Amino acid sequence: MAKIISIDPGKSKCGLVLADVSEKKVYEAIILKSELIEGFVRNLNTVKNLSKIIIGNGTTSNEIAKKMDFFKKEIIIFEEKNTTFRAKSRYFELFPISGLKSLIPREIFILNKNLDAISALIILEDYCKIKFSLNQNIDFKTWLK
Repeated sequence: MAKIISIDPGKSKCGLVLADVSEKKVYEAIILKSELIEGFVRNLNTVKNLSKIIIGNGTTSNEIAKKMDFFKKEIIIFEEKNTTFRAKSRYFELFPISGLKSLIPREIFILNKNLDAISALIILEDYCKIKFSLNQNIDFKTWLK
């Protein structure tokens, strides 16, 4: 099992997903304060034995990469252009609207959502050139640590 982390870096918060490439599944998705990312990835690496870290090349990517210097395997800085914009569409692929809600404009459902983890998913999907599915009940919508 090839466990990979993908990070959408930001000044105040970062989106992060943990996925298994061979299974094409996302097992964790979270949005963290940027200052917590190093400790979170260290702990995750201890438990999950990560094979690779993908970091979007946008805001603060070099700073985040430096924080990952403890990781002795491959760290890749990868293109993240338009991932936040694309995350809005991917959100509705992951969480389709049905029933009476479909009569309401879609944008209302993502007004205050943090899309950073979905952006991290898009970075991973672009890097791997495959679409990932969600493992059971992952909720991209409600966390900020």
